Amino acid sequence: MTLAAFLSTDASIIHVRLTRVRGSSPRDAGAQMFVSADGLHGTIGGGQLEYMAIDKARAMLRTGCATDDMDVPLGPEIGQCCGGRVAITLVQMSGADRREASRAEADDIGQRPHVYIFGAGHVGRALARFFQFLPVQCVLIDGRHEELSLSDAKVETRLSALPEADIRNAPPNSAFIVLTHDHALDFLLTSEALDRRDAAYVGLIGSATKRVKFSRFHASQSAGSVTSGLTCPIGSTQSTDKRPEVIAAFVVAEVMTRLTKAATSPTQQQNQTPKRSLQKGGAEQYQWEETRNV
Repeated sequence: MTLAAFLSTDASIIHVRLTRVRGSSPRDAGAQMFVSADGLHGTIGGGQLEYMAIDKARAMLRTGCATDDMDVPLGPEIGQCCGGRVAITLVQMSGADRREASRAEADDIGQRPHVYIFGAGHVGRALARFFQFLPVQCVLIDGRHEELSLSDAKVETRLSALPEADIRNAPPNSAFIVLTHDHALDFLLTSEALDRRDAAYVGLIGSATKRVKFSRFHASQSAGSVTSGLTCPIGSTQSTDKRPEVIAAFVVAEVMTRLTKAATSPTQQQNQTPKRSLQKGGAEQYQWEETRNV
């Protein structure tokens, strides 16, 4: 359920927000959740801290209290060992508060980084299933309708005869994961993504040998463009498990690491639109490649 849907009910709702964090804490200042008598949206970090905040919020709902504060040490006395201390504000939401929170959510969704998956084969579909739960805008792209139709992930699917155009039209700091059924197409798309020079992540499925072959191709096609920004193999770990879901899990971790680093870089922070917030009042490693015949 989206926050807007949660807030659209007639039930009274308390907005719970971490306003100050000192030392170690499960979440940073600004983390928030919304509590009704029988529902919850968001999290301030879980554990005993969150249980205490939920209890306080529901007590406010029962008594009609409009605002309250909490100051909680995250120590053994509450069953947590973070060692920090957090300040929390709790505010009963007005209609205007709800509208502002819904707008803030829409702003946040619009600013989420884009992840483009080229190839809706086994690994591509597994990636989409993971990314549907993460704060990204994921697009699964293929020229084969029958493969796209097999995806059950709640992400955008795009039937594209010119996937290189999707790369050219993508916003800056996007992630591009290339794993089509055709090596020539893989090389074309990967070159296109590298030539942008502003991608947060460019990944090509394959082996160390495939990387060498691609590097030769790219040098012959793109004067001045380098492959230092390329990740190939993707999801590289010590694991030798080549099942699509396992590869996808490692790749998702790799991509999210790059995206979160890009989001906190000084350049990216300068380019971001301020968000609304409610205040009180070398060995060869071979990977799975798509060879399914259709």
